[in-house]
Amino acid sequence: MFQGVPQSGQAGRDRPELYEEVKLHRTAREREKYDNMADLFALIQTIQCLEKAYIKDAVAPKEYTAACSKLLVQFKAAFKQVNSEFASVGDFVTKYRLDCPAAMERITDGRPLTIRDDKGNQSKTIADITSLFITIMDKLRLEIRAMDEIHPDINDLFDALSRLSTLPPDFDGKVKVKGWLDRLGVMSASDELTDEQVRQMVFDLESSYNAFIRVLQEI
Repeated sequence: MFQGVPQSGQAGRDRPELYEEVKLHRTAREREKYDNMADLFALIQTIQCLEKAYIKDAVAPKEYTAACSKLLVQFKAAFKQVNSEFASVGDFVTKYRLDCPAAMERITDGRPLTIRDDKGNQSKTIADITSLFITIMDKLRLEIRAMDEIHPDINDLFDALSRLSTLPPDFDGKVKVKGWLDRLGVMSASDELTDEQVRQMVFDLESSYNAFIRVLQEI
């Protein structure tokens, strides 16, 4: 009656390709592209969840400000990895059908909801400081330690900290950054930081960044 119709087991033996794993990528470059898009997707979703949590009063303003500031910096870095594929974050959201209006508003503003907007000056400086702290620490952890590769960022960080009038005059983080700026200033362009210096600089920057976030939470 069913002559010519293969049994289920027989079909699998005749067509082994049916059991092959379906992969989104075939090369390392394609895999990196999908990994980058996955990172961006996750960050947008995380910002959306954080915004909803803050609206529901499920997270304190201090914790929200610190978390949102960091996520926005990470978002900017993540989007740079895919901007050859997408002209704007809106294109990415549309293509992958993300329902994230709160996250989009936060990304557009470029600052946490808790930071007031004085024509963009203060919020931009805060974003610059946050970005520079993270950038320098990432460079050091990636063993980028030549004077001419670290000094410009340290100089920009000190200038940004000096511009932010809401910081206390004796802010310890600014003192530590100035100390490293002076040390780098007497080095030759090709000189590199030692392992001990790198470890100390990462420690100083991390403690300064945490202190900056604490001050930020009180603004």
